[in-house]
Amino acid sequence: MPASVPAKKPAASAAQQAMHKLGLVRDIDLALHLPLRYEDETRIIPLKNARDGETVQIEATVTQSEVQLRPRRMLKVTVDDGTGTCVLTFFSFYPSHQKTLSPGAVLRIRGEVKGGFWGRQMLHPAFKLAGGELPQALTPIYPTTAGLPQPYLRRAIASALQRVQLPETLPPGTPPPVLPYWSEAGLHGLLGLREALYFLHNPTPDVALATLEDHSHPAWQRLKAEELLAQQLSQYQAKRERARLRAPALRVPPPAAGEQSLVEQFLAVLPFGLTGAQQRVCREIADDMARTMPMHRLLQGDVGSGKTVVAALSAMVCIAAGWQCALMAPTEILAEQHFGKLVGWLEPILEPLGKKVAWLSGAQKKKERAAMLALVASGEAALVVGTHAVIQEQVQFHNLALAVIDEQHRFGVAQRLALRQKLAHAGLEPHLLMMSATPIPRTLAMSYYADLDVSVIDELPPGRTPIVTKVISDSRKDEVIARIGAQVAAGRQVYWVCPLIEESEALDLSNATATHTDLSEALPGVMVGLLHSRMPTAEKKAVMELFTAGIMGVLVSTTVIEVGVDVPNASLMVIEHAERFGLSQLHQLRGRVGRGAAASACVLLYAVNDNGRLSDTGKERLRAMAETNDGFEIARRDLEIRGPGEFLGARQSGAAMLRFADLEQDIALLEWARELAPSMLEQHPLLAEMHISRWLGGKAEYLKA
Repeated sequence: MPASVPAKKPAASAAQQAMHKLGLVRDIDLALHLPLRYEDETRIIPLKNARDGETVQIEATVTQSEVQLRPRRMLKVTVDDGTGTCVLTFFSFYPSHQKTLSPGAVLRIRGEVKGGFWGRQMLHPAFKLAGGELPQALTPIYPTTAGLPQPYLRRAIASALQRVQLPETLPPGTPPPVLPYWSEAGLHGLLGLREALYFLHNPTPDVALATLEDHSHPAWQRLKAEELLAQQLSQYQAKRERARLRAPALRVPPPAAGEQSLVEQFLAVLPFGLTGAQQRVCREIADDMARTMPMHRLLQGDVGSGKTVVAALSAMVCIAAGWQCALMAPTEILAEQHFGKLVGWLEPILEPLGKKVAWLSGAQKKKERAAMLALVASGEAALVVGTHAVIQEQVQFHNLALAVIDEQHRFGVAQRLALRQKLAHAGLEPHLLMMSATPIPRTLAMSYYADLDVSVIDELPPGRTPIVTKVISDSRKDEVIARIGAQVAAGRQVYWVCPLIEESEALDLSNATATHTDLSEALPGVMVGLLHSRMPTAEKKAVMELFTAGIMGVLVSTTVIEVGVDVPNASLMVIEHAERFGLSQLHQLRGRVGRGAAASACVLLYAVNDNGRLSDTGKERLRAMAETNDGFEIARRDLEIRGPGEFLGARQSGAAMLRFADLEQDIALLEWARELAPSMLEQHPLLAEMHISRWLGGKAEYLKA
């Protein structure tokens, strides 16, 4: 007898594949796939009562149906409901449509009624044969994708709602959030999670549609509260799990009698004193690193607040304790600038100890790279500075104990995990210090960054001059160029930032090369440099050296100078097509000036569109820049304009943004979830685990980076 052949699994249908594409795998995924909007098919409206422009459902008999060929092929159908007539027009139709829409057929028709010279009309309305009872609930319209029709999705969701297990995960006696529109019954009264979900999929026609659309209905509040709680639980859980890991305890050994410790030597080398805010955050970081629990701290500081010196002092604590430190920056220019500063500050102290500062980048020659890798592996390189090259597989540290990541939102989860794993062979975790010059708005810090300890440098070093910001139409570009000439004649330097390198038909923007040519012609006798990301590294370096040395008067650049570039003599920043830039990027670019004692200005050149208008978003950004220099206020407005996605960068790579809650509108719910999460994890761990699994599935893993 031949061996039985296992039955072949039937291939998934196109609709099932489309559902998987949308992440609709579990019953709970379908239950949480909520409608975008609703249609009211619960009532029949007489045509005589339908207002012009109103979307209504009528029940009418077809009196005439014909295909017309002029001015183009179309199907014209006249219907009569006994109170009036209406002409239905279809530009796209099939023979089956013509059959259904034949004279004598009684139909239910839903569409927008428009009046006109020829009477009432509907363009491409939905229709079906009349019969059967009217629905008792509004008809949900779901987010969908190609190959997944609404009727199929509705049936799948209705079926999932019958099957899905929704045991209560909120601990007994949980107080409800304090909300003006929350029912007095609270969370454990009439509206449980199942009731809330069932209602949102099948709302009764008497509900105010506005409360469904703006998500203020109690059913929506229940869902948003649950979602925010899941997010807070996963953040606190990640923090607790990290607390179980071990890291080297980095304590500075006391110096021999009459000598200074390495940290004291470092402070003596600096050409300036630390501000009070810098001293405070240095203490917070040193206290963290002295513990055996891995530090996971975000250092926030506005542009020019002096984060680099805090990173250097933290590195010195690590080195003094006998361990290695790595500093990783997102761009070659920024990494090189850090390297130059740190070598100047640290090498005089490290050389007598036989230690060095190593440099790693993707553009290094093979021989130089091999020499640096040997220094890192032997431990002779006490500090390793570089780009993504620092986390490549062939980089083997001798004893890495502190990883500093600048502009943390520019790095992905996998990249940060790779840096942490450089110490994994010792069974220890490195301490992690992430830096950001894009301040995190309070609501984001409370939600997506709840697992981090945050230090804030809220004081600028003395001698920094306020930057005056001017918003000017690009029709006045000649005036701006004349201002540049005056600045250069006075011994100052100027940045001119362009958004693109090459012409693009899609975006009618000046490119850096053309601007460089124009400015060189308009400013005879002035050295005008050009810098963009496609230039060879050596060429970029040469241009930056000329500008830093004060030989070059004007630097035309793309946004490669966005972060970290520090030329105190530069006093004017011109940003062309400023309306196209993000708010935090504009703030970063503005921060390249005002770094010395000279009065500094930032000119935002904007261009209007073909209709002579500036977009509403563009206006909001430029207004915010003109009104404030405060990075935290800029960040708050940026969150309002863009939402959380770009603030988080790749931190949430693979993990969903909040689907239902809005951080600005739902602050009361966020505070409720934030307060409940720690006690729920402690006292009701099984309920907490069930709640996280329901809402996040496997996505909580990403928070651990």
